[in-house]
Amino acid sequence: MRACGPTDRAAASEAAGAGSIPARRILKVELLAHIIGKTEVKVGRAILLLEDGTRFEGEGFGVQGEAFGEVVFNTSITGYQEIITDPSYKGQMVMMTYPLIGNYGVNEEDVESRKPWLEGFVVKELSSIRSNWRSTMSLDEYLKKHNIAGIQGIDTRALTRHLRMNGAQQGVISSLDSDTNSLMKKLKCSPRLVGVDLVKEVTCKEAYNWTTDHRPQTTDKKRFKVIVLDCGVKFNILRNLVSVGCKVKVVPAQTSAEQILKLKADGLLLSNGPGDPEAVPYVIAAARKLIGKLPIFGICLGHQMLGLALGGKTYKLKFGHHGGNHPVKDLKTGAVAITSQNHGFNVDMKSLSDKNIVMTHQNLYDGTAEGLEHKKLKLFSVQYHPEAGPGPHDTRYLFERFVKLMKK
Repeated sequence: MRACGPTDRAAASEAAGAGSIPARRILKVELLAHIIGKTEVKVGRAILLLEDGTRFEGEGFGVQGEAFGEVVFNTSITGYQEIITDPSYKGQMVMMTYPLIGNYGVNEEDVESRKPWLEGFVVKELSSIRSNWRSTMSLDEYLKKHNIAGIQGIDTRALTRHLRMNGAQQGVISSLDSDTNSLMKKLKCSPRLVGVDLVKEVTCKEAYNWTTDHRPQTTDKKRFKVIVLDCGVKFNILRNLVSVGCKVKVVPAQTSAEQILKLKADGLLLSNGPGDPEAVPYVIAAARKLIGKLPIFGICLGHQMLGLALGGKTYKLKFGHHGGNHPVKDLKTGAVAITSQNHGFNVDMKSLSDKNIVMTHQNLYDGTAEGLEHKKLKLFSVQYHPEAGPGPHDTRYLFERFVKLMKK
């Protein structure tokens, strides 16, 4: 967005005469946005190179340097700050399909974890103005603060189409090196997602009680004690648990089943997290031992962990599900909910031999499994994010369902 000039004023005045918004109000809004936060981003040439040799040239922002990770696209229109701070993106570089990003800046309240986790950020256009009263810094400043590289000015539509047709793949963002051969050598040596335990990098170091919450507290005298096995949990999951009457204790992902049972909880939540679920055997082992001992609710990576603990297998999706507009059908009721999703792996329901395990939800885009439950044991899980912060609220009832499971 640019400062308003004489031509703009004339156009606004003419529009006002035609019965639209008064010109003075237009000028006032634009001037206020200009004063609140126009960021002069010092840009330099940057390169985005994919492992198949596809190259995009643009302008760097955030920290100047090099970043490596699996390149995926996210179709969300808003919520870039929540996306950046979602631990599930560890090991990945995110490209936003929405063309203008950064226009409302960044604040310290809307984070989903203690810091950003993604490896790099790709946008069509980085807004030079942040016009939100809650903003404390620009997106560019925020990425610089947390040592994250970004690139803007590339054809994100072309990149999205390329990833859809060829699948998510390893990439590098560089503002230091523009030589394709040199970057390709570095790219081939960079760490991948498959077979790598990324959970150990994002989980909490020690257990803690979740107390920070701004939602109205439940009037239910019964406070269910829930243990959250932190594989990269988002804060909004914890907020939603509190809002339905739960006392929440978060424990590191390496916590054993025996240690969890000693805490005498009413239920267990297996959280979301990054990377390959089969590369985290200690979480699978703990979940397997706890099945049947207490009610279990799995979300995203937690859903995959539960599937593996029940004897199933997982597989990698071609380009994953990342965005806030995925339709999912409840196979029991036939109801369709719009969901927020962020995952690159999925449970192979055919690999589960126990006939008591049933698929409860299905993705209407590609038919993949989005939820499961056991007919006799107190457990269920979903692949999408019912807490969706920000995002659709269609599926928040699942937290209430978890409480009902604990009440039984």
